[in-house]
Amino acid sequence: MTPDRFQDRGALEFSPLDQIRRAQEELLRTHLAYAASCSPYYRALFQKQRIDVRDITLASLSQLPLTTKNSLGERNDEFLAVPLSRIVDIVLSSGTTGRSTTVMYTDADLQRLAYNEQISFAGCGLTPADVVLLTCTMDRCFVAGLAYFSGVRSLGAAAIRNGLSSVDSHLEIIRRLKPTVLVGVPAFLLKLGLYLESEGLDPASTGVARLVCIGEPIRDRQLAFLKVGEKLEKLWGARIYSTYASSETITSFCECTAQQGGHLHPDLAVVEIVNERGEPLPPGETGEVVVTPLAIEGMPLVRFKTGDISFLMDEPCCCGRNSPRLGPILGRKNQMIKLRGTSFYPNSINAVLDSYPGISEYYVAASSDSDLSDEIKVFVSVGNASCSAEKIMDKLQAHLRVRPEVIIASEEQVKSQVYPGNARKLTRFVDKRKSL
Repeated sequence: MTPDRFQDRGALEFSPLDQIRRAQEELLRTHLAYAASCSPYYRALFQKQRIDVRDITLASLSQLPLTTKNSLGERNDEFLAVPLSRIVDIVLSSGTTGRSTTVMYTDADLQRLAYNEQISFAGCGLTPADVVLLTCTMDRCFVAGLAYFSGVRSLGAAAIRNGLSSVDSHLEIIRRLKPTVLVGVPAFLLKLGLYLESEGLDPASTGVARLVCIGEPIRDRQLAFLKVGEKLEKLWGARIYSTYASSETITSFCECTAQQGGHLHPDLAVVEIVNERGEPLPPGETGEVVVTPLAIEGMPLVRFKTGDISFLMDEPCCCGRNSPRLGPILGRKNQMIKLRGTSFYPNSINAVLDSYPGISEYYVAASSDSDLSDEIKVFVSVGNASCSAEKIMDKLQAHLRVRPEVIIASEEQVKSQVYPGNARKLTRFVDKRKSL
């Protein structure tokens, strides 16, 4: 059930573009006034820089300073805009300095979170008739499991909160309760499907119709599936949807049934793509994702730099929504590689290796002693002798314009790095570069 204060808002994305902008303009004005009045951090910042937020519009939003993860971590308490007595949930988000950042939610923020996930799930075809198996945790101060459970509950569907359980536990749940939707990290959903196969159960015969993939990209720049997406689709025989989320902004964007990027929710966030100078880029151009979440009480943010690299699409979607869409995450800003004068992200290497026949597993290792160039080594395990390091380097050079070193290693050695311990996410990039 949709929280009362968000009733009838879900239709906004289907409205004409000028109506969407008018509504978002008003919500942005309210949000900025609240931040300037109630957030000690923004009140001091705007006063120091003599900014009157009443003058700011969607068109001039880029005049406001950017908020970094470092600022949020180092001055955490100054972002709290309500008395601590109004906080009902506390989330710990990974920080850039090794110390987690606290993000505090009010009851209204949790209602907003539920609404966000409800309309996201509805957008990719979920209905109250669905049974949704959540393979993400609700504990350890993470927000993912809580968010998706709240969305399923608001939608009126049934949630199975099996969380970070073993694949054997999930197998028994699937046999007994027959979920129609799985929510989880792509690497784990792949591992789970392969385990079902090994136990004599065809994943495609289980009745699972949709996989909602979180935490890792499953598509490339052209919106085609990466190898993990292809494997999931073939293994489960299900529709695969990608979603992007941020615990700091309490906001997520999920693909609709057209699977052409994550629809932005204009009543919940203003999203920009910016260049290195923090200037907004037009749709289609690649840059850093910057989010101004709207209607947040606990810790409102303005122009928050996520560190994720992507692009916006503003062409009308065949699903009928007129809201812009966020493309796949192409990399993390702090993962950019500089190799002999050429800059690129690890995902660019991944895309080449994913499409190269004969490569079974791989990872990229980066190290550096200076800020002039990185040292890159690509470790691969191969399935046939004709797949040589020299040929792989030729392929990488053709796509990247530089030639990183390729090292053929055993599958056991490579897998030990890609699947460390009990981690649910793949580790394709090992960054050993020193901070400069």
